[in-house]
Amino acid sequence: MRHSIVAGNWKMHKTVSETHAFLDDLIEKLPTDKEVEVIIAPPFTSLFSAVHHLEHTNIVVAAQNMHQAEGGAFTGEISAQMLKGVGVETVIIGHSERRHYFHETDAILADKVNTALNHNMRVIYCIGEELKDRQNKQYLNVIFNQLKDGLFHLKKEAWTNIVIAYEPVWAIGTGETASPEQVQEMHAFIRREIEREYGNETAINTSILYGGSVKPSNAEELFSQEDVDGGLIGGAALQAEDFTAIIEAI
Repeated sequence: MRHSIVAGNWKMHKTVSETHAFLDDLIEKLPTDKEVEVIIAPPFTSLFSAVHHLEHTNIVVAAQNMHQAEGGAFTGEISAQMLKGVGVETVIIGHSERRHYFHETDAILADKVNTALNHNMRVIYCIGEELKDRQNKQYLNVIFNQLKDGLFHLKKEAWTNIVIAYEPVWAIGTGETASPEQVQEMHAFIRREIEREYGNETAINTSILYGGSVKPSNAEELFSQEDVDGGLIGGAALQAEDFTAIIEAI
C-alpha cells in the first residue's frame, strides 16, 4: 500500500563503527509521532551489523544494489540470497550512479528486478533523466522508456513490492534541486503511466519518492506535493540531525 517513506542511501560512506554511532544517534533523535517508514541503505560491509543493531526498532535496512544472477563466478558481487541471508529484504535498483559508472542498462535492471521479486524482496527502482534530456524536452520519453523497459514486463500483483524513486540526474549531488512544480509534474506523469499499464488501483497504491538534493530546508515543500510520497536521500542522510529533520518534514 502507498505510504510515506524516507530512505537514506549512504553510497560509499561509513565503516561498521561509524554505522553503529550513526544509528544510535538516529534512534535517539527519531520522531515517534510520524507515520513514515524510515529506511537506511549502508554499504554491504555494514548490512549484517545494521540489521542486528536495529532489530528492536521500526527502521528498515536496504541494500544499495545486488547482482541479477543467483550465484556463480561474479567476483565482488552480492546475490539476493546473500542479502536475504543477513536479514535484508529491500534493495535499491537502477540508481543513476549504477547506470552511469557501471553501465547498467534497463535490460540488466529488469533482470535484477525479476531476481529480487523471485526472492520476495521489495525493490526501490530508480529512474531519472539527464540534463540534456530536459533541455531537449525529451525527459518524459526517457522516463516512460525507463519504466517500460525496467518494470512494465511485471505482472500486476508484483507491484505490491515496487517503490519508484524519481531522481533527475542533473539534481543529484550537484546542489541543484528540481522545483516543487517540476517534481510534481514528473511524479504525476509516472503515476499516470502506471495507471495506463496496470489500472488506477495499482497507480494510487504505488509509493513514488523524490531523490535529488533533498535537504532539511526544502524537504517540506517537496513532500507537500500531491504525488510525492517521500524521498530517497543522499548526502543529507549521512548526518542524523539532517536526516531526522527531513523525516520530520513529512
